[in-house]
Amino acid sequence: MEYIALTGIADSVIEVLKNHTIRTLEIRTPQNFFGVLGLNAGDYVLLTSTSFHDLTDGTTGLVAKVLQRQISTHSVISASEFYIEEREAVSARIQLECRCMARVRNVVSNELGKPVVVDAREISCYEAR
Repeated sequence: MEYIALTGIADSVIEVLKNHTIRTLEIRTPQNFFGVLGLNAGDYVLLTSTSFHDLTDGTTGLVAKVLQRQISTHSVISASEFYIEEREAVSARIQLECRCMARVRNVVSNELGKPVVVDAREISCYEAR
C-alpha cells in the first residue's frame, strides 16, 4: 500500500506513539510539511526515523491514521527605534493513532519539495528481518 512518509522523526516520538495510541505531533521541517499538506483526516501515514536522503527498500516505520490536521502561521514582530522586523513561521499539527509497523518495499517518490511517497507492507512482530 502507498503511504506518504514523514522522515527523520525521533525514535522517542515513535516509541511514545506506539505506547500511547493517540498523540499530536507538530511538524516544522519543510520536507515533512509538504507531506502533511497532502494528508487529510482518515489517511494513513508512515513515520520513520530514517532521513529522507537515506530512505531505501527495507526501511521500517510506524503506520498511523491521521485523526486531525491543522496548519497554522505564527507571526513575531520585533522593533527598535531604527527598524521593524516581522517574521512568520508556518507549522502543521497532526493527531495520529498508531496502527501497525511496516517495511518499505519501494520508494515511489523522494524529491525535494514534494511529499515522500513509499510503497510499504505491514509486518508482524514475529517476522524476522
